[in-house]
Amino acid sequence: MPNDEFRYCPRCTTALKQEELFGRLRPACPACGWIYFADPKVAVAALVVAGGKVLLVRRANEPYQGCWTLPAGFVDAGEDPAEAIVRELLEETGMQGRVTGLHDVLAGQEHPRGAHILIVYRVELLAGELAPGDDVDRAAFFNSNELPPLAFQSTEKLLKKLIM
Repeated sequence: MPNDEFRYCPRCTTALKQEELFGRLRPACPACGWIYFADPKVAVAALVVAGGKVLLVRRANEPYQGCWTLPAGFVDAGEDPAEAIVRELLEETGMQGRVTGLHDVLAGQEHPRGAHILIVYRVELLAGELAPGDDVDRAAFFNSNELPPLAFQSTEKLLKKLIM
């Protein structure tokens, strides 16, 4: 899939051309040889289960505004993914947590602004008061047989694995 993010070389300002390089069509500079390699977006999600219920948050923004998902967010450049999920959990739910293990790693972008790679950690709650924040408008625990409308296929897939 051609990328239109770059039209001119960031090194020498020559107009880029789409070339078949390294098995893909990529923007490349015919003057200096610079090639644009798109980096994948990485996100993390927290799987928090307490008292037999799973913690979900309701999205306050598009895409999928009003639908529910695991507490999640993007990993910043240079940030440890395990630290990123502890940060995201606090931002979205007001809860402090501790990573207890890796649950799953999923690949596949579900919408144009979404992650390409999702790292899901099992997280234990340590302290705090459940309160929505950042880009969510509700946070709550749900029984596996009474789930609200879910935002992402990845959330549905993860919760189905959890139930089985």
